[in-house]
Amino acid sequence: ENKGKLIMDATCVPADIRYPTDLGLLNEAREKTEGYIDTLYLPLRGKIKKPRTYRVVARKEYLGIAKMRKPRKRQLLKAIKKQLGYLRRNLKSIAKLEGQHLESPLTPKQSEELKIIQKLYQQQKHMYDHRTHHVKDRIVSISQPHVRPIVRGKARTNVEFGAKLAISIVDGLAYLEKLSWDNFHEGVTLMETVERYRLRHGFYPASVHADKIYRTRDNIRYCAKRGIRLSGPRLGRPPKNPDPSARKQAHEDALDRNWVEGEFGEGKRKYGLNLVKTKLQETSETVIAINLIVMNL
Repeated sequence: ENKGKLIMDATCVPADIRYPTDLGLLNEAREKTEGYIDTLYLPLRGKIKKPRTYRVVARKEYLGIAKMRKPRKRQLLKAIKKQLGYLRRNLKSIAKLEGQHLESPLTPKQSEELKIIQKLYQQQKHMYDHRTHHVKDRIVSISQPHVRPIVRGKARTNVEFGAKLAISIVDGLAYLEKLSWDNFHEGVTLMETVERYRLRHGFYPASVHADKIYRTRDNIRYCAKRGIRLSGPRLGRPPKNPDPSARKQAHEDALDRNWVEGEFGEGKRKYGLNLVKTKLQETSETVIAINLIVMNL
């Protein structure tokens, strides 16, 4: 016999990064590569000529646009093109300087950052050449390259930068169902979540309370086959003569679903899910999971 209520929803857990702009990311990458050039050149000082970086001119050109309140599109594209040129020159100089060393003087962290910057340059060059803002696995932070933009479509913040978190609520306890740094469709998690509910409790839930995005044809068919009531209006055109009992049931299901919204609000206001300040991917995922444990306790 099916028993219990399964409440589901997803949210974004923002990471502690500066709001990314193409020009700002290129400027940060350029400044870091200038530091790598200084480190690589130091053991070779007096043996070869130091490569030019034009750091003073590049910084001045960046500030000229960054200080504008609302630069024109043409001005912004011109500034991005210049920063791409400076960054390309620096990356070539770094490759030549590394060829002069038997063992690179860069630290492992600097070597890892250099790989991230090279990928960032390729992405920014592609977006500039094709006049687009979309690229696969777009890097929005050099220090946290695992962070991705999550389009939420909310009134306050259309895009958030962090991990996407899907949870379920059963008897007041929050279960972590899926955690991903890439955006995903919440609807695909329903079947897995219901099956986990069955493994935990030994039976299917009597009802699943979720918003409209979970009401796909596959999910509706899956729930109907197992005798599970999936809350919400039916797909397609609304009926001319709606059933009052069905409307009342839908209203009660919506009230039950509010529980998960309150859980998100509590986690973000009181438990630190509004801003994850750890830097590494593994530690950030651990902090998110620990926050849910503390909320349950």
